[in-house]
Amino acid sequence: MLIYGLGRSGRGVMRFLAREGVSAEWVDARPTSDDEALAAELGFGRGDVSRTYQTVVAAPGVPIDHPDLLTLRAKGAEVIGEVVLAARSRPHLPMVGVTGTAGKGSTTVLIAQLLRECGLNAQEGGNIDPPLLDVVDHAEVAVVELSSFQLERVPGLRLPVAVITNLGVDHLDRHRTVEAYHDAKRHITAGQQPEDVLVLPAGMELPTRAEVRSFTAGHLGLRSGAEVLPISELPEGIHPANAAAALLATEALLDHLGRQVDVSVLAAGLRRARPVGGRFETVARLGEVRFIEDSIATRTLAVQAALERAQPPIAWLVGGRDKGAELEPLRAAAAGRVTRVIAFGEDGEALARGLGLPYDTVVGHDGDDVMLRAAQAGLQALNGEGTVLLAPIGTSFDLFRDYKARGESFARAARQLVQQNHEVKA
Repeated sequence: MLIYGLGRSGRGVMRFLAREGVSAEWVDARPTSDDEALAAELGFGRGDVSRTYQTVVAAPGVPIDHPDLLTLRAKGAEVIGEVVLAARSRPHLPMVGVTGTAGKGSTTVLIAQLLRECGLNAQEGGNIDPPLLDVVDHAEVAVVELSSFQLERVPGLRLPVAVITNLGVDHLDRHRTVEAYHDAKRHITAGQQPEDVLVLPAGMELPTRAEVRSFTAGHLGLRSGAEVLPISELPEGIHPANAAAALLATEALLDHLGRQVDVSVLAAGLRRARPVGGRFETVARLGEVRFIEDSIATRTLAVQAALERAQPPIAWLVGGRDKGAELEPLRAAAAGRVTRVIAFGEDGEALARGLGLPYDTVVGHDGDDVMLRAAQAGLQALNGEGTVLLAPIGTSFDLFRDYKARGESFARAARQLVQQNHEVKA
């Protein structure tokens, strides 16, 4: 067996194979010292793509048409990802798979929370931390966030419950066309059978053999039509569409396991649910101004949802590294709600110009300095009320190691501004 690509996914594969007593080799074009140290500690040596392997476990970050993977396939190797390795190694572990252009991480976590409320040891993993293979040995149910990259390498994967939150435009730098991107997402249902369930937004048409259960953001009822919880009672940060999809998926998984669906338990679970950090989270308040961090909002659908949910007037922080987002829907969502765009980072000004909205540009010495200046400019653009919203469109890799670091920087900046304001008043 060959592990192609280390990093977060590859390390999870190595740890799992070591526990299983399975020998393997690894290949990585730019391994970190930590990756190499872990491989040596676990007894895995370097591989060579000129050799013949029966199975290659490829990391999601490696394009499926990478020349090395094509070479390995030509020599007879089957290329899979960690999700298929988990499914084949633990065939009796029920899995719920969740994908979509926006909301898949939040929906994944919410499903796991609801299943735990129902008494199941449900663990989330996959595209979100931790890697799926780190949780399969201590979970009764695995709830797996699946990216389009992961879904390129899931031959034969059968999920008793699958969820597609939505389909928009993303990752054209990898998939090249919207059609190819959507095709990758649709792989989530390729192995399903008539007794399985696919949860979809109402109106989405998708050829599938599984039973389809549709949801709308405006109604949190289960398949029976019971009203579980009014929209107004959802905790802050829980999107109604994610909640609706999570309820149907939870019900479907309980049906699959032969367990009773208790509507009161699910309603109580929704009230206690907590949003995922970095996803439309209020991180500070200053009088009537709310600082909302949605650093992961780099997809058009996610940014649009943030703009529609934030309380106007909005000072919108836009920037980072552009990955080809559609801007027209964002112009429409911002109309009458955004009072000023604050542009930052590598492509912030270009994105702001493309949006056609009034903007200011901030620069700084490093990521934290830039984020403090951006949050301050956003606060100054408001007249004592509204929202300073970080929904950046661009990826974080120009100034930060990832979206979490960017979101944490914004939260620190917001809290610093609040503290400074209080000190001035004192």
